[in-house]
Amino acid sequence: MSFGQGGPSWGPGGPGESRTPDWTALADESAARGRRRKWLLIGGGALATAAVAAIVATAVITTGGGGGASGSDKNASELPAPADLPSESSAPEPSFSSVAPPPPPDPKDYIADEKKDKAPVTVDAFFPGKKLTMGDRVYAKGATARTANCATTTQGALGSILDSNGCDQVIRATYSRSGVAVTIGLAVFGTEAEARKAAQQASGGLASLSGSGVPTFCRGGTFCRRTANSYGRYAYFTVGGYTSGKDVTTAAKDVYEAGDDLTDFAFRQIVHRGELQASAAAGAPVA
Repeated sequence: MSFGQGGPSWGPGGPGESRTPDWTALADESAARGRRRKWLLIGGGALATAAVAAIVATAVITTGGGGGASGSDKNASELPAPADLPSESSAPEPSFSSVAPPPPPDPKDYIADEKKDKAPVTVDAFFPGKKLTMGDRVYAKGATARTANCATTTQGALGSILDSNGCDQVIRATYSRSGVAVTIGLAVFGTEAEARKAAQQASGGLASLSGSGVPTFCRGGTFCRRTANSYGRYAYFTVGGYTSGKDVTTAAKDVYEAGDDLTDFAFRQIVHRGELQASAAAGAPVA
């Protein structure tokens, strides 16, 4: 075996056979390997970029606008498809009547005129029970009376005043407490105007009603307290004093208090009568 200055020179046939390398083929092969490496790098980068983009897209979809995920967030797979979105409704628009409903009945109308005031007029309708409680004051109910002869329930000029204004009847009831007695009387008229005129013209007064445990009071010239008022077609009067026969003065607070209590009670009963009838009319079918 011999060695030249350039090193061993072996050909395909083995040692002893000399042949020059194909430098052109080697260069082409090296270039091809470089190209394959370059494409592998480009392909890997593209795959990595796509993966990152997918991760970012998923994060955007699953993250709420408030900076973090919440239980109400929806994944892309849960979003409605375009066909599932609600379309504009074709249902007709609601319509409203242009006619205003009638106003509720006025209770005053039902106690202002006998044509509408149809509830029974009785002692128990206005003065029910056996006693009257006003605040911390309890009054025992005594005698009661009802008559169509209005003038017989009065003293002095009040009788003729009631008759001249068309009084239909008078209902009386007496209440007492601690030596003080008050008789309250309701004079019933056909209209509000008649009742108002009778109360405004009042002179003399109501006659006291004794009995049922209450002795005669406010008779025989005894000074007593008298009042006159009206509401609706009812005029109501009181006479109050001491059962002992003592005169009433302006300092008699107990007599004034009892008279005011009975006046207030009569007014409330008349108002309540109107409210009951108005309520019944509101619930009745329209004719």
